[in-house]
Amino acid sequence: MTEILAIDSLKIGFISGKHENVLLPPLNAYAYKGELIAIIGRNGIGKSTLLKTITGLQPSLGGNIFYSRKNIKDYSRMELAHRVSYISTEIVKVSNMSVYDLVALGRFPHTNWIGKIDAKNNEIIMDSIEKTGLSTLRNRFVSELSDGERQRAMIARIFAQDTDIMVMDEPTAFLDIGSKYEILHLMKNISQQNDKTIIFSTHDLHMAINQSDKIWLILADKLIEGAPEDLMIEGAFDHIFDTSTVQFNAEHGTFTFRRESRGSISVVGEGKLKHWTERAVIRAGFSLSLSKTVPQILVPNEKNSKWQFLKNDILKEFGSVYDLITYLRKEYILPG
Repeated sequence: MTEILAIDSLKIGFISGKHENVLLPPLNAYAYKGELIAIIGRNGIGKSTLLKTITGLQPSLGGNIFYSRKNIKDYSRMELAHRVSYISTEIVKVSNMSVYDLVALGRFPHTNWIGKIDAKNNEIIMDSIEKTGLSTLRNRFVSELSDGERQRAMIARIFAQDTDIMVMDEPTAFLDIGSKYEILHLMKNISQQNDKTIIFSTHDLHMAINQSDKIWLILADKLIEGAPEDLMIEGAFDHIFDTSTVQFNAEHGTFTFRRESRGSISVVGEGKLKHWTERAVIRAGFSLSLSKTVPQILVPNEKNSKWQFLKNDILKEFGSVYDLITYLRKEYILPG
């Protein structure tokens, strides 16, 4: 694989007067061509600053950034625009500009000095619009779009710029759940099929773990990088929230609230009914017993269409998980 980006002892932050405000210790990381890389970290830890720094939009306070082993300082602004593109989380407010015109701005580094859009550039623009699901909106003014549609237009612009590296700060921040997965799936396809490196920040750890080739996990004292599975095996995600109320479940790749167990319950059954019943029991504050002891929940099967709860001489039946959990919470069931 070809290394396309490397950061070496990079210091990020701001200069205020004569003083440097360094956000993090020197950072080291790299990226190969065709990778989808998610940046994870707490709010305010420096994710956006890191993204702006590696794109050359904000000066570093030390260290080096290399694109294809060439220092970023040795690129002109136009050369850099051919190598890396960027979108931020800021809402774009423009009047009298259509979606097509906004996406066409991405072709500026590739046009002549008067910015003329020829047939080839037009084809790339239209392809970017189609891939982001904006074909029916291409003549609509950007000011008339919803937040989600506007974000899609910004993503279409960065696709149209057609750089080797695409950097996106929270690209799915304003999208509904379905659109988030569609855009992330599109980003995955672009990185694999077009050999593009996409680096994006996100708060959705579940999506990052399931789709990313690599994760840059930013902690207070370092940057840890690796495949999502490597970081889970190492227990790296346990440090994202230093709190007694939240814990990371390395088996499922999710965060849950710490709860004092209200008791242990055995769930008997098979398939998705058993799986989602167990999830509900855990959410209600109970732990799961691996042995078929009482209290016990029998999930619906071929002979019985209801959930059954057994405890000593008690037998209750419920038509839904909701009714079952409501009963358990009210009765505060303990082992017995």
